[in-house]
Formats: sequence, C-alpha cells, structure tokens
Amino acid sequence: MFQPLADMTPGLPGAPVRTPVKTAGAAAGPSLWPAIIGRVLTRQLWVELYGLPGYSLTLKGPKVAAFAASPRDMRPHEPTLGKLLLGGRLTLAGASLEAPPHADPFNRACPSKAFAVELHSFAWLPSLMLNGERGVREALRLVLHWDAGFRRWSPFAWDARILARRVINLSVAARRLGAVAADGDRAALADSLGRQARQLLRPPGGVATKADRYIAAALAGCVLAGSAGQSLRRRALARLPGALAATVGPDGGHASRSPEAALELRLDLLTLEDALNQISEPAPPAVHEASGRLAEALARMTLPDGRLAAFQGGGPAGAPRVAAALSDLEKAPESGPGEVNGYRRIASPLLTVMADAASPAKGGWGEAACAQPLALEIVCGRDRLISSAAWTPRALERQALRLTPGASTLTLGDGSLGEPLGGWRAELLGPRLFGADYHVNAEHREGEGAVWLELEHDGWVKPYGLLHQRRLYLDQRLDELRAEERLHPAPGHGRGESQQVRVIAAPYAVRFHLEPGVQASLARDRRSILLRGHSGRGWWFRTDGPDVAIEPSVHVEDGLTRRATQIVVRGSARTDAETRIRWKLSPAGGAGDPV
Repeated sequence: MFQPLADMTPGLPGAPVRTPVKTAGAAAGPSLWPAIIGRVLTRQLWVELYGLPGYSLTLKGPKVAAFAASPRDMRPHEPTLGKLLLGGRLTLAGASLEAPPHADPFNRACPSKAFAVELHSFAWLPSLMLNGERGVREALRLVLHWDAGFRRWSPFAWDARILARRVINLSVAARRLGAVAADGDRAALADSLGRQARQLLRPPGGVATKADRYIAAALAGCVLAGSAGQSLRRRALARLPGALAATVGPDGGHASRSPEAALELRLDLLTLEDALNQISEPAPPAVHEASGRLAEALARMTLPDGRLAAFQGGGPAGAPRVAAALSDLEKAPESGPGEVNGYRRIASPLLTVMADAASPAKGGWGEAACAQPLALEIVCGRDRLISSAAWTPRALERQALRLTPGASTLTLGDGSLGEPLGGWRAELLGPRLFGADYHVNAEHREGEGAVWLELEHDGWVKPYGLLHQRRLYLDQRLDELRAEERLHPAPGHGRGESQQVRVIAAPYAVRFHLEPGVQASLARDRRSILLRGHSGRGWWFRTDGPDVAIEPSVHVEDGLTRRATQIVVRGSARTDAETRIRWKLSPAGGAGDPV
C-alpha cells in the first residue's frame, strides 16, 4: 500500500538523525504492557472477524434511492491540488505521484505513509470538486475505483481515523457526485457510503476516535435518504453526546490538548449541524453545547496573527481556517490573561505570550502529544517571532520534533522528557507519547501596568535533581517582556544530599525557535539579537547567558518541513546549586540599543 521511508528526522540542530524512540522489553515500562497485551488480543480478534470473506455482507443496509442533504464543508479549500490531479500529478503530504488520466492511484506504491493516509482519507476530493464538471466526474471515477479495490475491510484503508475522514469527505461530495453518475454508479456510491458509515459504529477504534467516528456516521446518515440514512443517523447521534463529553472539556479544550484538534472537531460539528438543518432535524443539545465551548476556547487560543498557538501536536493552522471555525461566534471572549486547556496567556498592547502550563495528554489521547513543558509562543504586533517546530500528525516521519528540543523551552543534557513509541509498539498502540511524567505548577499575578507568570515543572528531577522554573514579567506600558530561567535543586536533592543525583553538572540549552521568515542578526556584544518579522518591525532579544548562537532549525507547515532558525543559549548548570539565565524581548529603536 505504501513504501515506508527510513525514519530519519532533522536534528535540532545538525544533520539528520534517527528518531530516538524506546525499543522493546523492559524499556517499554510496566504501565504499557497491559495496553500492549490488550491491543494484541483485540486487534487479532477484529482482524480475523472483519477479514472473513462474507463480512462485507453484514455492512449492507436498505437500498438508497437518492441523496438527501448536501452538507457544506466549512473548511476553506483551494482548487490547485485538484487542478494538478487533473493534469496527471497527485500531490499529498509534501510528496507527489504520477497519476495519468484514467489511471488508478490506489494500487500503486505511495512515497510515504503520510501520503497513503491522505490518499485513502480522500484528502484530494474537496479540491477536485472545485474544478467544475470535469473535476466532479474525475472525482466520481476515483471514488468508484477505490471502492472496487478496497470494498473489503483491510487494516490500513479501513483504519478508524482514515475511515472517518474519508466518510466526511465523501458525504460532503456525494450529492454532486450522484448528479453526474449513471443510475448504477449512483447506487454503488450510496452503497459504498452506507457500508463505510456502518463500520464506523463498530469496534475497535479507541476513545480518541469516537467523536470523529460518530460525527462522520451521523453526517452520512443525513446524506443518505430513506430508512438507511435514518437508521445511521439515529444510532450515531445517540452515541455522539457521550463521545463529546469525553473529548471536549468544560473549558472547551480538546482532550488531546491540541488546539488544532479542537479546530478540526469544531469544523466537523459545524458541518454536521448544517446537514441536520437541511433535513429539518434538530441536533442534540450536547452537540450545540460542545461546539460552543470549542469556539470559545479556540478564540482564546488564537493569537493576534489570526492563527492558533502551535502546541501539543497542533500546528498554527491558516488564518482563513481559524476564521471559518469562529464565523458564527457572536462575541469573542476576552483575550487578556487567562487559562484554557492548560495554556496560559498574558498580553500587552504589542506583545502576546502563550505558554504550555500543563502535562501532555496520556494514553490514547497522547498519539500527537509532545514532551515540551513550558513551551512558549510569542507574537510581537502581528508578527509571530518565537514559535516551535510545530510538529503535527501530518508530518508522520518527523517524530523527533515531538521531543523537548523541538519547542522554545529549556533542555538539560542531550535527552528528552518523553519519547513517542516506535516500531511494533507504535503499530499496535499508535505513536503515543511515553515517559513524559512531569507536573507543572503555574502562578499568575497582575499589578499596575504589569503581568507576572511563573511556571515550574519537575521533569528534570529524576535525571538531574533539578526543577525548571520559568518566570515571565510583562511590562504592559513598555511592551517589554523580561524573563528568567531558574534551575534549582528539588527538595531532597540539594547540597549535602547530592548522593541521590547521578551527575554534579549538566549542560543546558534554552531554545527560542523562530517562525520561518523571521530575520535574526547577532549584535557585536554577542548577547543581543535583532529580530524582524514579516512586518519589518524590529525587536531586541537580549540575554546574559554565557553562550548565544543562531542555529538552523525546522518548522512544520501544512505537513511540510520548512527551514527555520533558532536562538540557542547554552551553558552548564550544577545539580547542587541554583542557576539563572535571564533574557528580555523589547521593541527596537530605543536608546542604548546594541550596535
């Protein structure tokens, strides 16, 4: 189905290195073995059951004579990808495949797993539908080709996440596809959509996919007319409230803690509500409530450049996509200091700072989690200057960007506070984050013209006996951010008790990943760096750290890896004493600026 690429990921910084993941045996940790054993047993059971020759007959339902709703996908799409496909080239997940007219791209080796995921998710379908009648007819041909080759259940093409996204894309396009189809093809299209939607209501799938699966099944139930659609709709909508309760927190945060996951869920709920409106059927109150909470949380996690904060496996997303998700929000919530889903926000007229002040998601919710405590995103004016590597699941082969050095935070030694599962364990449980067992404390205070935010985590206590405290002081009158990174011995690991600590000194690195396109110039004092974003406005970054450098980095955007730079402040910290590194961000042009 696809040819896996070598798991090579750009280091931070340096040449490509193999993603450092835990392997097997005791390294997996006792907490993983129950999940591994359970997954082995259940997976084998369902593979054998769903793989039986007659299983597809159990997915058949009443014949569908017509399509009812034509739901709108609220996501903005461009026709470019579809235009390229009509020209013979399919481009997905940063890779391309020659796809001549009338060819079948589904029976060819894909250049990467990420490409295969998007191919079988029908990620190409919305763009192709924007290319007039020719695009619609080609879309119908490809959909029917897929059904001919993958009608029977298979572990990859019918994976819960891929299946849910494919059903959503197909539901949105079904009525237009049916309008250009012959009677037999229209019946085959409806039958295919119904069979796939019914599979979504069957195990397995995991808690993290439930909301997506039930939304997709309910959407298909709105599109299919008659008793077939009504049955699907009723069953999916009955299960959806419980799934949303597990997925959307009281403050509107997504259980995965990914802002982008919350965005995608909100867009899917808007599409479902539109479909229900078209057939004059009310949505369950739980759907409206969850959608509203998601919208308010997303508004709080949207930065002044119109994009999301990029944390925990969520990318910034384009401003038009964010605007589409918030289009029906009557009044935006206050964007001042506050907390949502474990993220803390402080702001002045020209500076907005968001910090990750909570632990990453665990278990099945942690398949996109990142081991990056106290990570920062800083927007100056409307220029996002300080960001992260912004890894998302669309960049499947770049798992190393989920490690601690992939964000704007402090690292000790050359390790990471957690790692994604790899190898056979990732095949069983997904690439969930493992070993990120740290806790974060946060304290916020306000004074006249200033805001303080103090964050601390204990992730480095076990290997080094040190707590990392990040103190942020934002002068709202001067638009100046003053900060201090403090490493200090944890109780029981201080002077006189250092026998509990394996090392007496550890190299540290404080990283500040810069958004692609941000210009960074090191001043003669080698302690100051002039930063300029897309607007051209200058900001000074200053530090008293012993060694300051501008180094290469990478940044993921729409699943593609772009070159970027990062500021790295290096030094050495004793494990039996306190270490402080101060830094400051202020507007350029003032008196005393470095030259």
